[in-house]
Amino acid sequence: MHDWVGYLASLLVAVSITIKGGIYFRILNMAGSICFLVYAIILRSVPIMIINIYGIGIHIFHIVKIIKDSKKAVQPAL
Repeated sequence: MHDWVGYLASLLVAVSITIKGGIYFRILNMAGSICFLVYAIILRSVPIMIINIYGIGIHIFHIVKIIKDSKKAVQPAL
């Protein structure tokens, strides 16, 4: 029954790597990492938990950076 979480995670990661970078890649791949984290918790697999927590953190860092950079680009220089 819990295998659907793993399949969903795999699908999200597979779709995300077909996207050419940017925020959409980060969001989809992070969603896949979150699903893999849930799957790892269900399976009680610490190594899978660790790598996906790390991946989620990296994605959050880059998403925040992309948002900050896009706001800087929109604001006029004084």
